[in-house]
Order: sequence, then structure tokens, then C-alpha cells
Amino acid sequence: MKPILYSSGNVAADRRADYAEMLFASGEHAAASELMADTMALAPGWATGWFRLGEMREAAGEIAGAADAWREALRHDPADRLGAALKLELVGAIENAGGISSAFAETLFDQYAGKFDAELVQKLGYRVPELIADALRATGRTSFAHALDLGCGTGLMGERLRAMTSFLQGGDLSENMLKKARAKGVYDRLERQDLLTFETERNVADLVTAADVFLYVGRLERIFAEVAAALVPGGLFAFSVERHDGAGDLQLGESRRYAHAPDYLRRLLAENGFDLVNMNDAIIRRDRGADVAGLIVLAERRSLPARVDASVDEAPILDAHPH
Repeated sequence: MKPILYSSGNVAADRRADYAEMLFASGEHAAASELMADTMALAPGWATGWFRLGEMREAAGEIAGAADAWREALRHDPADRLGAALKLELVGAIENAGGISSAFAETLFDQYAGKFDAELVQKLGYRVPELIADALRATGRTSFAHALDLGCGTGLMGERLRAMTSFLQGGDLSENMLKKARAKGVYDRLERQDLLTFETERNVADLVTAADVFLYVGRLERIFAEVAAALVPGGLFAFSVERHDGAGDLQLGESRRYAHAPDYLRRLLAENGFDLVNMNDAIIRRDRGADVAGLIVLAERRSLPARVDASVDEAPILDAHPH
């Protein structure tokens, strides 16, 4: 994949952009955006410059101008490695970006891989792999023949699955993340995998996990269908989401991560042949000094037709952190 150009390739433009950044850092957002706009006349094909101009205009309260800049960023980088479509969605310039682009996710995690474990676990109190492992143990099932860890990252979930899995398979979009996971030596198979387009082997796994993955995806219809196809009857699907309690199935936050509604998850699970085992409230990490509310979800691939008297919509949400 072609690298993002953080330099415009024009010395004069780069100098102006650096000065615009100095103005922005000092709180002079309007002056910074004005200078950055002048800069783009010298480097009109620089996608990163357009994206940054959008951020500066947004900070200065120039939302319409910010949207124009992000559209230019998208025009010059249709793969959207910077996440311009998400910024447009956040300011209401487009109704739905259709989820996070694969190129943006790959860029984000390739850059983050080297400090991922330390940043996420030590600084942000990330607990999802531990919470999912606890949910699995609570079922009394502690031995699985074939587990598939979606969006495995550096292998934090895999480290907890290794002892309970005969064959552990992981996949991730970021090659840098996969290198970190390979170095840990906990997976039997690792492969590059794009969750927006992936296809799995059918009826091979008795456990599928997705720890803090779906918040970078958006709509989950296709993924749930693929997971259902991969699982044998009676297999378990364990995953986490950030919790959305407002209107609609999901919502994009300022963090550029998606939160999902409990009813949306229940509906998708039922439509794809799952019985909901439990859905537990949990604090899954901290972000910008605040707790992030999430859900730890465990479902079983149905081996028999659903009973007419059993409604998955009535499955309870349990509080994993009572006060």
C-alpha cells in the first residue's frame, strides 16, 4: 500500500504547514486554518494537508469549510487512510460512512503496533481479553478444539485462549500487529484478514472471539453471518462492543469508534442462528480520563431450531461491576 505522505514534497509548503501547526498549538485556530488553506494552494494534491486543514477549520468552528477539506482529502486518497469519511460523518456532512475503511484501520494499527500492549493495558486499563476469558470459564467449558480469534492484534486475547484451545488461529488486518503476535508464539496459525471482506472455512471452529474489534467495523451483519458459518453447532461466539444506549443500531463517537446497541446485537444473533448466553455490562477501558462502557457478549450457535417460546430479546443484561 502506498505510504501516507506526511510531507507535501514542496519545501515551501512544508514550512508553511509547520508554521500553521505552531499557530494551532498556541490556540490560534483561525489563523492556523487560514495559513494552512494558503499552503494547500502550493500542494493541491496533498491528502494529508487537506485532512489537517479540515481539523484546523473544525477547531476554529468552520464546519462547512472543514467538510470541504475532508472531501478534498478523500478525493486525493480514495482508500481513506486518514479516516476523512468518518470526520464527515461526525460533522453531519454525510449520513453514514459505511464503517471504518480497511485502509484507515490498517494505517492506524500499523502505527500503533509497537506500543500497543503498553498503551492499552498499562495506561488505559484494557481488560477485554480477561473479561471474555472469564465469561467462557463461567460456562464450564474450558477446552476447545479449534478457536478463531478475529482481529487478534498483538495476541492479548490469544494469550488467554492458549491454555484452553487445541488449535488457535488468529487473523488481523495489520501486518505490524501480526508480527507482534507471531513473536509471542501462542497461535498455531496467523493470517492477514480484513473483516470487511473475510471468508472463513465452514463448520470448523467451536469458538470464535473478537476482543475490541467491532468498534472499528460499524455494521456487523456480514461478520455475524460469517461467524455463524464458521462455527459448528454448539460452538461459542464471544465478543465485546462499546455500548450505545441512544436511538439507532450504532453510533460513531468523537473517538472515531462505533458503539453498538444491545437490541441490535440481540437481533443479529437471533437472525444468524445464535442463542444468547449472556450480555454483561463492563468497563472495558479508559479513554481521555473517562471509563468506557461496554458489553461482553457470549452466544451459542444453535444446534436445533429455535423454540417458539424462547425469545432472545428477553435475555438479561447483567452488571459485571455492581456498585
